[in-house]
Amino acid sequence: MKKALITGINGQDGSYLAEFLLEKGYEVYGILKRNSVAENQTARLDRVFKDLHLYYGDLTDLSSLISILQKVQPDEVYNLAAQSHVRVSFDIPIYTVQADAIGVLNVLEACKLITPNARIYQASSSEMFGNSVDSDGFQRETTAMLPVSPYGCAKVFGYNIARNYRHSYGMHISNGILFNHESPRRGSNFVTSKIVKGAIAIACGETDELRMGNLDARRDWGHAKDYVKAMWMMLQQEESDDYVCATGVSHSVRDCCEYVFSRLGLDYKNHVVMDERYLRPEELHDLKGDATKLKDKIDWNPKYTFENLMEDMLVNDENYHNAISGVHTPYDTTM
Repeated sequence: MKKALITGINGQDGSYLAEFLLEKGYEVYGILKRNSVAENQTARLDRVFKDLHLYYGDLTDLSSLISILQKVQPDEVYNLAAQSHVRVSFDIPIYTVQADAIGVLNVLEACKLITPNARIYQASSSEMFGNSVDSDGFQRETTAMLPVSPYGCAKVFGYNIARNYRHSYGMHISNGILFNHESPRRGSNFVTSKIVKGAIAIACGETDELRMGNLDARRDWGHAKDYVKAMWMMLQQEESDDYVCATGVSHSVRDCCEYVFSRLGLDYKNHVVMDERYLRPEELHDLKGDATKLKDKIDWNPKYTFENLMEDMLVNDENYHNAISGVHTPYDTTM
């Protein structure tokens, strides 16, 4: 039985990855960053909580990582923990760099010292590219990285230090350059979840408007379930490498609003209000990934389309809202 250690196991990706690995027969260990309300901390893990081995730790605390690695001795390490909100990284840039850059270095150094033969996955990000785009409109492994946020800058360091440890010490470290991926487990302050929850609240008569930032920003949105499978597939390869993971199709925030509101019988134009508070100091305009390398070398193909993804999020949130409020929204099930 293989052992896998997941940092950030209680996040969106960590929870799906934990379920996936358990189905594969792994013994799954996870690192949680403690918060003061422990009852809410593992909600995403409820389905498999009893099957997990969890430890408190922090990427900024090297000693905690060393201690956990000594106890677990994992075969695979998935570093998913991060300050993951791009807009918030402008508000807390120093902490973002400590967690998303120095934190990666801590994980790699701890593994080098304790489990140098473990296979390591580093969660890199499409935000590393910034507004750098190849001539065909796509971003791929060879596209120049010119980030436009503290989050993106920190992720570039994490990406490069992972490559450095791979080449310098012969460690099996793969970077997954994941484009935006969502799910019903996405935090409510991320744009897709905010749109879904806001539209449902409007449909139920609880509010009349949804305040948003840049509606013209375009993103390549996939489903987290597809992307955690890609993480695992990367670590099953004989040689470690760097891979873009994306659907190859981008949509604007406006497209997302239009789709979700229309499924609830609403016109988003009557309810969505642009609010400058939600604009970034430097905007990232368009992200669209070319996952040819991942598809050709590893045979990965996403099952979810943008429409499938939004349906999954909408139905899940609608059912949850109805369960706690007793109000039924006019969700169109005929489409």
